Amino acid sequence: MNIRSLTRGDGVVIGAAVLLFVASFLDVAGCSGDFCDAAADFPNSWELLSLALGTYMTGVIGAALVVIARGLPQPRKVVGLDLGQLGVALTLAAAWGAFWWIIDAETAGAGLILGLIAALVLAGAAIATPLVPALKGALLPAPRPQAPSPYGAQPQGGYGYPGVQQQPYGGQPGQPHQQYGAQPGQPQQAQAPQPQPHPQAQPAAEFSPFWFAVPVPRPLFAEDGSQTPIAELAPGTWYLAVDQRGPALVAQTQDGRRGVLQDTTGIQRG
Repeated sequence: MNIRSLTRGDGVVIGAAVLLFVASFLDVAGCSGDFCDAAADFPNSWELLSLALGTYMTGVIGAALVVIARGLPQPRKVVGLDLGQLGVALTLAAAWGAFWWIIDAETAGAGLILGLIAALVLAGAAIATPLVPALKGALLPAPRPQAPSPYGAQPQGGYGYPGVQQQPYGGQPGQPHQQYGAQPGQPQQAQAPQPQPHPQAQPAAEFSPFWFAVPVPRPLFAEDGSQTPIAELAPGTWYLAVDQRGPALVAQTQDGRRGVLQDTTGIQRG
């Protein structure tokens, strides 16, 4: 699961689920009027398991399914149902149950009031996140990408690399090299310069790999041209473009998978 693929709407879902869990430990009833006993002990939802498990925990589980589904690279299904859609349905069921619990209560306590507010916010965020542009933004800021090193580049200055003058066996740095069999102090015969081959012109590179990020989740298709997604690129994560095919890019994910990104509009280059 990629945490950086979570959106602002997912952050609202997580916050509402935490608030709903806290509300389950608060009193579900209260008192009012002149005969209210301040020392009365009112139950919380865990003493009414139909409220705790049937309403509050239903909303918490639904929030967890929504967040997990949006963080996975590919959609998952449970009993033939999409994981995210199942989570949204559970959040709606929790809001519906909390509404009728507070309608049926004679005097609603802090647990019911806070639980209803949290359940309504939870269901609203779960439904509106894919629809509202403000909620589809990345929850965490994207990290700055490191400049990719050119393919085939080698460190300079090591033994055996071009441009490094090698010393003969037993020679000292800074001393002139003497040929085998020559006496010290004797001038060496000048060797005729050898003709150097002219370097061949290298073709200009038409594409240079670069890092990029997508503004919204976009599918990555197989390189063979099939329309089956192999992964989903998530906002807030940097991917490496290794080739270009017309307007499309051949992208590589963090786990090494390669595919074709057909929709490149609005991408951010690193």
